[in-house]
Amino acid sequence: MSTVKVAVTGAAGQIGYSLLFRIASGEVFGPDVKVRLSLLELPHAMKAAEGTAMELYDCGFSALEGIDINDNPELAFKDANWALLVGSKPRGPGMERNDLIKENGPIFVSQGKALNKAASNVRIVTVGNPCNTNCLIAQHNSKEIPPQQFTAMTALDEGRARAQLAHKAGVNVGEVKNMAIWGNHSSTMVPDFGNATIGGKPVTEVIKDQAWLENDFITTVQKRGAAIIAARGLSSAASAAAACIDHVKNFHRKTPEGQFFSAAVASNGNPYNIPSGLIFSFPCTSDGKGGYKIVEGLELSEFTKAKVDGTVNELMGEREIVKDLLIK
Repeated sequence: MSTVKVAVTGAAGQIGYSLLFRIASGEVFGPDVKVRLSLLELPHAMKAAEGTAMELYDCGFSALEGIDINDNPELAFKDANWALLVGSKPRGPGMERNDLIKENGPIFVSQGKALNKAASNVRIVTVGNPCNTNCLIAQHNSKEIPPQQFTAMTALDEGRARAQLAHKAGVNVGEVKNMAIWGNHSSTMVPDFGNATIGGKPVTEVIKDQAWLENDFITTVQKRGAAIIAARGLSSAASAAAACIDHVKNFHRKTPEGQFFSAAVASNGNPYNIPSGLIFSFPCTSDGKGGYKIVEGLELSEFTKAKVDGTVNELMGEREIVKDLLIK
């Protein structure tokens, strides 16, 4: 029986708490794979991480081989096959997005360098926001890891978009397929209803309200995180954890024929003329063996192209802010 080592940063936080039990249960990698968890936390949160580990052991998961807890990134990432970068500094009162980017930069410089201790086949998932640019920083500071092994999570945005379309159409969310998210995990992200389907039909054939699609639908998805904080007083930790699970599954398993999923990956400048090197959300497929492809040939309306240009510009601006940290 094989073993997969999964490192999780910010392991004692809300997302980590919602995430770890599902990984340890065997849900992600299957019943024939043992899971060894490596929990990375800040020194002051080590006790909380230990408590989480106690609970994990108490669940009696047969797939759980063991748990390591560290406040040292190099030790936490050593020989890891998956690194889930969940922890990041949250935005404080009055803090602008650019301030958040600058505050998180050094964290992901350090973690990027430490990731060189991971297994050669390690796959990195950046969840902590601003996840696209945090991923870019980590990638540039991991000299021994190919850029293609770094990804940032937009599965949460995809899930939010699918749910909104399903609700509007009065169908189960499982009927909504190929919901591409383009660009940045931010208020400029572009949920592409033009290439999605509901029950095998184009969205625009099922939902005739074009004004809703171009306005309320997009802004609801873009601002969903803020709406959840306003409603419950806390961030969307459980849905973020569920999306991280989906993200890992999407890359771990072969994508069904005719379908794709959304993930932010390193652009090579082609297709869709996205500037090379940006960590940009595209529709992707996985071969289930560690490789993936960006889906080519999707038609984008002029409306969607204009929205994509906006998210490209934002990511270019973020890259400029952290240019001094991009050493690779």
